[in-house]
Amino acid sequence: MSFSTFNSFQDFILGDINLKLIFCFSLAFVICFFLIPSIVEIAKAKSLFDEPNSRTSHNQKTPTLGGLAIFNGVAISLLIFFDFSDFPKFQYTIAGLMIIFFTGFKDDIIGITPFRKLMAQLLAVFITIVFGRIQITNLHGFLGVWELNYHLGLLLTVITLVGITNCFNLMDGIDGLSASLGILVALTFGTWFYMTGEYNWAIMSAALVGSLLAFFFFNVYGKQNKIFMGDTGALLLGFIMAVMAIKFNELNITLSGPWAIQAAPAVSIGIMMIPIFDTLRVFLTRIFKNRYPFTPDKTHIHHYLLQLGLTHFQSTLVIFLASIGFIAVSWYLRFLTVAWLLFVLFSLAAFLSYIPIWLVDRRRNK
Repeated sequence: MSFSTFNSFQDFILGDINLKLIFCFSLAFVICFFLIPSIVEIAKAKSLFDEPNSRTSHNQKTPTLGGLAIFNGVAISLLIFFDFSDFPKFQYTIAGLMIIFFTGFKDDIIGITPFRKLMAQLLAVFITIVFGRIQITNLHGFLGVWELNYHLGLLLTVITLVGITNCFNLMDGIDGLSASLGILVALTFGTWFYMTGEYNWAIMSAALVGSLLAFFFFNVYGKQNKIFMGDTGALLLGFIMAVMAIKFNELNITLSGPWAIQAAPAVSIGIMMIPIFDTLRVFLTRIFKNRYPFTPDKTHIHHYLLQLGLTHFQSTLVIFLASIGFIAVSWYLRFLTVAWLLFVLFSLAAFLSYIPIWLVDRRRNK
């Protein structure tokens, strides 16, 4: 193949956004799919397993480095298909992702203290905000507040990035759960980005969906090559979700037309409602019982579903369908004010989460 023919082929692919999305998704999927068996082989040779204990929901030793394959699938696909000339500051978001990746990677292999993990996350957030210019600047009228001053916006952005990153990490408790929620959230944001012409962010979503789909296959259906995403993948997933949520909110400040969303902050929370609400519920429950909020236990919603006799797959399916419901409600009520939509979403989440908890307590009392 001559250079002119190759350049024509390259221009053909990169010049059509639909082809770019397809090739980005496919490349991420292929990279992740073919990396995982090698990672599992290395993990077994070096005894890099997640050992079953009183806090886990599995009963056999399983490699935990699935995040390594997810990161490579996402990073390589973005480096090839993302248009950095259109968004030159994105390199700093990539730098933040790398810090998050290595933090989770170290935690999966030799462990890391919660304080050091938090410091690493704050460093990644600092680079992403200050150099990458990813920052919340507007509350869309929530509690009568619209445009934020720089320092308040900075504080809120830090809380959002660190909070959502750890929400997805804490939800990673059963087979397929984090991956399926990540696929759903990335597809939702990605579709909106595509429909509003924000193609670079749609490409980011496609890369994440491709990698997570390949991981999901091994995580749920793998036998010889079964693997967990570990902190490496869960932290990475949460960080990307948080960045996309902030971008989603910022784009809706001035957007007009059929895809403009009045209650954008509430809608973005609704898209990620289950990880956010479940983390808040668990933390508040632990504090109410005079326990440290980060003390591990089995009080997440997926633990209650397992106690009701559901399998990992059935529990994941229930939570996945509930997430679709929250997204549908958020979209249908997107023209409400932020406060009213948040009230509807949190009330619905409280009611739905109470059902399995009540059923488990009822069974115990009997």
